[in-house]
Amino acid sequence: MNNGLKIAVTGKGGVGKTTVAAMLAHLAAMEGCRVLAVDADPDANLAAALGMTREQRRHLVPLSQRQALIEERTGARVKAYGQIFKLNPEVADIAASESAQIRGIGLLVMGAVEHGLSGCACPESVLLRALLTDLILYKNDCVVVDMEAGLEHLGRGTAQGVDLMLVIVEPSRRAVDTVASIRRMAEEIGLKRLAIFGNKVTGAEDESFLEQAFSEDEYLGHLCFDRTIKRADHSDEPLVDLADETLMQRFRELWLDVKSTAEK
Repeated sequence: MNNGLKIAVTGKGGVGKTTVAAMLAHLAAMEGCRVLAVDADPDANLAAALGMTREQRRHLVPLSQRQALIEERTGARVKAYGQIFKLNPEVADIAASESAQIRGIGLLVMGAVEHGLSGCACPESVLLRALLTDLILYKNDCVVVDMEAGLEHLGRGTAQGVDLMLVIVEPSRRAVDTVASIRRMAEEIGLKRLAIFGNKVTGAEDESFLEQAFSEDEYLGHLCFDRTIKRADHSDEPLVDLADETLMQRFRELWLDVKSTAEK
């Protein structure tokens, strides 16, 4: 068994999940953990949130676009049809050899698969699924996965290795409804632990809305709207460099809650 925490962060687009995923990765690294951050969202913004410069990001090639690597591991040509290829490609070395290093955090960018991962038996999707399974089930690293809301990257066996699915939600009906969809998909693939964290809360009305939407056992509290987060996005700087002590303490509290909930 591995003893590195495996956290998947998800939520409706725009709720701040990438910011939260990056901060959790930084806090884990600050504790001395060996951390792998995985960008499994096709929008791929985790590199910037972690602190990779614009110039560095220009040279970052998602794994879904690494044609030579995909063809070598699966034995199939990319974008060719009617092929026989390996459904269990060798991926155990990819995290070590292909991850970019940012402030002591290893970053793997999955990238988008043109055909869509859901139901897709293309070589790209097979490689990405096999890699995520290896990271979650067999690596000792602390793994933080920034996911899209659809959970397409997680198969049933892989989901059982996730210690916690953290769903970020803003105080809006659409965001709350998205949580219901995520919860249903998580149950279907056997993901057992799910927690909710509110973001962009502007006052007592927002607090009450979120507290009433979720049970006390699964709701880990909220983060108030903070202009520093918007400034970090506008200036293309990582939040960890701009956050004051009050904001950092709120993220430390979230990290403690995440660990406690994941280990129950």
